[in-house]
Amino acid sequence: MCTLSKGAVIMILERAGALLRSIWRRITQKLVNKLILLFTSVIILVVGSLTIISYQMIEKESVNHSIASTTNNLLLVNQNLEDYLEGMQQLALPQLRYNDIMNAIANENNDYASRMVIENYLRSMFYSRNDLEAIYLYVADRHQYYVVTRETYNITVRKGVNTDIPKLSWYQEAMASTTNESFQSFVGSRSDMGYVAPQASFMAYHRVLRSIASRHPQAMLSFYYNTSAVDDIMKNIPLGKGDHLLLINPERVPFYVDSFPLYERIRDSGVLAQIGKGGSGRVTWSDRSSNQEYLIVYDAGEKEGWQLIKPIPYRQIYEAATTTRNWSYVIGALFLGVSIILVTLTSNAITRPLHKLSTQMKRFSTGDFGAAAPVKGHDEIAYLSLHFNEMVQRTEELINERYRMKLVEKNAILKALEAEINPHFLYNALQAISTQALKREMFDMADMVDALAQTLRYSINGKDIVAAREELKHIERYMGLQKARFGTRLRLELVWEEALMELRIPRLSVQTLVENSIKHALEKVSSDILIVISAESGATDAIITVRDNGPGISEDKLRQVLDSFHEKWEERESEHIGLKNLNTRLKLLYGDQAGLFILADETGTEIKMRIPQGGNSHV
Repeated sequence: MCTLSKGAVIMILERAGALLRSIWRRITQKLVNKLILLFTSVIILVVGSLTIISYQMIEKESVNHSIASTTNNLLLVNQNLEDYLEGMQQLALPQLRYNDIMNAIANENNDYASRMVIENYLRSMFYSRNDLEAIYLYVADRHQYYVVTRETYNITVRKGVNTDIPKLSWYQEAMASTTNESFQSFVGSRSDMGYVAPQASFMAYHRVLRSIASRHPQAMLSFYYNTSAVDDIMKNIPLGKGDHLLLINPERVPFYVDSFPLYERIRDSGVLAQIGKGGSGRVTWSDRSSNQEYLIVYDAGEKEGWQLIKPIPYRQIYEAATTTRNWSYVIGALFLGVSIILVTLTSNAITRPLHKLSTQMKRFSTGDFGAAAPVKGHDEIAYLSLHFNEMVQRTEELINERYRMKLVEKNAILKALEAEINPHFLYNALQAISTQALKREMFDMADMVDALAQTLRYSINGKDIVAAREELKHIERYMGLQKARFGTRLRLELVWEEALMELRIPRLSVQTLVENSIKHALEKVSSDILIVISAESGATDAIITVRDNGPGISEDKLRQVLDSFHEKWEERESEHIGLKNLNTRLKLLYGDQAGLFILADETGTEIKMRIPQGGNSHV
C-alpha cells in the first residue's frame, strides 16, 4: 500500500490552495460576480437562519408537547393500575369468613368438611376474576398445598405436597413483610416459581394468612395472574413507532415490559437509579447499541409507588420538525434559484454602465484626453460619469501648469539650502568667540562656548538614531552648561553597562529625560538634586532609567502625563510635550513594545525608556 510522505502532502495542499485562490480571483474579478455572490450569501444566510430557528422552535415545542401528553396519560393509567393492585390485595383477605377459613386450615388434614370449606373458598375466588390462572393455598406447618386451576374447561381443585416452598425468596419476603405480602414477577426468568404455574402467568401475588390470636403463619395464598386485565389497562397508553412501555415496582423489579432487551440496557446504564420513587418526571438516555437517544417519561403511583416508564425515541419526537425543516430546504432552494436569476439581471443593469465607464478610464490612462463616458439617467453612476468627463477636461488644463510648479519647487529647494547655512554660520561664530576667549585666557568662558558649539552641532547633525556613547558625550557637555547655571546644586551620576555603549537610541532622547528632571525637580526646590542615569539589558530589551530625588509628581499630574501618551498628535498640549514626543518617536522607531514608563512618589521621579535590543529593524 502506497503512502504519501509529509512533503508530498504539503505540496498537494499548497497546489489545492493555489487552485482555490485562482478560482476565487476569477470569480471576484468582475463586479457582477461579486454582487451575485453577496446577495446569494445574504439569501442563504436568511433562509438558513429562519429554517434553523423554526426547526429548533418546533423541536422544542414537540418535546414539551410529548412530555405533557405522555405524563398526563401515564398518570391516568397509573391510577387504574393502583386500583388493579388494590383489587388483588382485597381478594386475598377472607374478610368476614376469616375465622372459618383459619379453622378449616387448622383441621383440613383430619376433617373432610374443613377440606371442602377450603376448596369452595378457592373456587369462589377463582370464579370472581377472569385474569386468574391459578390459586395456591400452602399450609405452612404440613407443607401441603391446594391448587385450583382451569383444566379443559373445568375448574378443578387438587392437593399436593412441596417441602421446598419455604426456601423460595418470594415466600421468605412475604413472611418478613410488615404487610404480609409479596409480588413476584415472571418477566425475564421463571426459575423461582415454586409451583407448576401456567405459562400465561406474568406475575404472582402472595399473601400470608396468620392466626388472629397468636399471629402465627397458618398458610400462604398465591394468585397467578395473566396479562388480560393489564393489557386492557395498558392499551390506553398510545405507543408510536419505536415507543416502549415498562411497569416496575418500587424495588425496580419489572412486571411488564414490551422489550426485555431494552429494559436490560436501561437497567445496566443506571438510568433507573435516576428515576425518583415518587411523582412524575423525565430523563434523557442514549442507547449506544441502537445509537438512539430516548426521552424517558415516568409516573409513580401515589399508593404503592409502582412506576410506569415510557421511553420515546427523540427521532420520533422530532419527526414533525424534521419534515418541516426538509420542506423549508426545498422551498428555500426554489426561492434561492429565482433570487439568483433576479439578482443577476439587476446586477447586470448596474454594472453595464460601470463597464462602459471603465473602458473610457482605460483610454484616459493611455493619454487619450478625448475619452468621454455616456451619461444616462440621474443616479450615482450618471453622476460619476459626468464628473469623470469634467476630470478629463480639467486634467489637460492642469498639465499646462506643471512647468510653473517645477519652477516653484526649485525656488523652494534654494530657500531650504539657505536655511541650512544659518545654523552652520552660528556654529562658526561660536568657534570664533571661543578662540577669542582663549586668547584672553578666559578658559571657563571658552569651555562653555565650546560646549555650546558642540551641543549645537550634535543637535543639527541630521541623524535620528545614534550610539549611546555619542548621546552620553552630549549629556556630559549639556550638564556642563547646566552646572554653570545651577552650580553645586546639580549633581549627576552615571551607571551604564559597557555592553550597552553601542546601543542604538534616538538622538536627544536621554537629554529629554534629563531636561524633565531639571525642569520639574531642580527648578522647583532650593535643595541639591541628584540625577542618576542608568542602563541595563534584559532578555529582549534594554531599559534606560533617569531618576531624580526631587519632590516627585502628584498622582493627578502623573495621570495627566500618562493620558497624554494616548492622545492624538493634534490634541497635544504644550506641557510635557517633550515626553509625549519622545514616547511617540520610540513607538514609531521600534514598535509598540517600546515606550516611556513613569514612576513617582514623594522621594522623587523615575522615568524608564524601554528599547528593544533587536529593534533596529524598525528604524
